[in-house]
Amino acid sequence: MQLPVLNGAVFDLDGTLLDSMYVWSDVNRDFLKKRGLTAPDGYIEKIAPMFSDEAADYAIRTLGLSDEPEDLLREWDEMALCVYAGKVTLKNGAGEYLRKLKDSGVKLGVATALTSRLYRPVLEHNGIYGLFDAFASSCEVPRSKAFPDVYLLAAQRIGVSPAECMVFEDIRTGVLGAKAGGFFTCGVYEPWSFEEQEGLAEAADYYIRSFRELLQ
Repeated sequence: MQLPVLNGAVFDLDGTLLDSMYVWSDVNRDFLKKRGLTAPDGYIEKIAPMFSDEAADYAIRTLGLSDEPEDLLREWDEMALCVYAGKVTLKNGAGEYLRKLKDSGVKLGVATALTSRLYRPVLEHNGIYGLFDAFASSCEVPRSKAFPDVYLLAAQRIGVSPAECMVFEDIRTGVLGAKAGGFFTCGVYEPWSFEEQEGLAEAADYYIRSFRELLQ
């Protein structure tokens, strides 16, 4: 498969470049066990693909917690850090594709719900941190990935306009948010994204099941 030759590419991390969606399911299970809580049926499946602020709000509301969202997020980050820093790997072909783009002069950016405390160690661990020209996190913008804010910030930081930039995402919500900002989009298959995979191929301009498809 060949994608259009553009000047920039912005990548989501969890479920797109990183084989990491299991981390948040495991963190949520361990969190429930640590707190001695029993969640309703479907809780893990519902919360795992959510954005950080949404996940915290959902957990507090559903489990009847007294925690502030920011405190809950910090606790989850602590639990996830050791996994990201030493265990999470790249999706098949992702590293090679990034290097192919870099060698072609394409500016590379990240638009992620992860904070730098998590994304930097996992990208360094996998040897790709230095490939990126800029990073943007959802915590830096006022709205979630259902809106184009974080993608626009990433594109601004790599110095590329949306019309000449491809956004890679594994969730339909993110694809629609990026398209609203004027970006080209490529959906990436991720079985852990549950219902967010439904309609992803139809919503995105392009769709891949593996980065290997882009190396042929």
